[in-house]
Amino acid sequence: MDEVLDSGRETADSLQNLGSFVPSFPPTQSDRRESSNTPVDGRAFGSPAFDGPVTVERPPRQTLAVVVSSPHSGQRYPQDLLSCTDLDTLTLRSSEDTFVDQLFASAPELGAPLVKAEFPRVYVDANREPFELDPAMFDDALPDYVTTQNARIAAGLGTIARVVSNSAPVYRGKLRFADALQRIDGCWRPFHAALADAIEETLDRFGYCILLDAHSMPSNVLTLGADGRAYPVADVVLGDCHGGSCSTQLVQRCERVMARQGYRVHRNTPYAGGFVTRHYGRPESGVHALQIELKRGLYMNERRFQHSAGFARVAADMRRLVAALGSFDPRRPWGDAD
Repeated sequence: MDEVLDSGRETADSLQNLGSFVPSFPPTQSDRRESSNTPVDGRAFGSPAFDGPVTVERPPRQTLAVVVSSPHSGQRYPQDLLSCTDLDTLTLRSSEDTFVDQLFASAPELGAPLVKAEFPRVYVDANREPFELDPAMFDDALPDYVTTQNARIAAGLGTIARVVSNSAPVYRGKLRFADALQRIDGCWRPFHAALADAIEETLDRFGYCILLDAHSMPSNVLTLGADGRAYPVADVVLGDCHGGSCSTQLVQRCERVMARQGYRVHRNTPYAGGFVTRHYGRPESGVHALQIELKRGLYMNERRFQHSAGFARVAADMRRLVAALGSFDPRRPWGDAD
């Protein structure tokens, strides 16, 4: 799930002036050793708490100009998180986009790489800017380059989350900034380096890239209708940052494909796209990023975190969606016969 707070309303200039596809941010831990804001000890600069933070499943030969990312489906909970929370496992997992990587596991078979985080979202959120941190969570001062105020942080859902999706506090005490650095350097950076590489390789091979950023949402989410009343969220929500991250024709193709398969589809409401969609979506540079949110009740038991009888059907439908995206060329959108 990518919060409704991520409205994705970026200006055209901010999308065009991002420079490299690799997100820019302050130096690594080793470069910060002399900083007066960063405690230097074994816990901050020892071995990473998380080995193998990202997996890239590649086809033998990439034949589709598509990259699928799953930044929130990681299920490997490191001990340094478990040792400082009183939440039980199922409560911690409530922030996961559980099984989303499995729903898109067919992408490499079809000829498209799948980039998936192994670390859990509650540990560090790869769909946030690298330093969106709540100062109240830390017992030491945060450097000037850290973003400390925005709607996501206020909701407790920054790069290091203060709460899980049911608003239960994650930590029994305060963290240190060194803890955040370790997670960002050890998990956030490798995920985005791998994703940026997959996008660049696709651009080099095909001249364009379609990035499908895959997420899921709780079934009890409500969305505001035109009449001002709250209604259950659709089965599928497509987010294109309100038209800023990909071609309109690409979104329309996805809407048609999903609707033909029997899903109710909304666009940008209540999820318009998070950091991944906003940062990498640069249609003018050939990268078209689209976020997809799937209602969890379609494919899983949300209380037991188990596959439901609908899992196989949704996985098959996602296979058809990836194939449909792979046959779409945004350079010639009006030639789309789908």
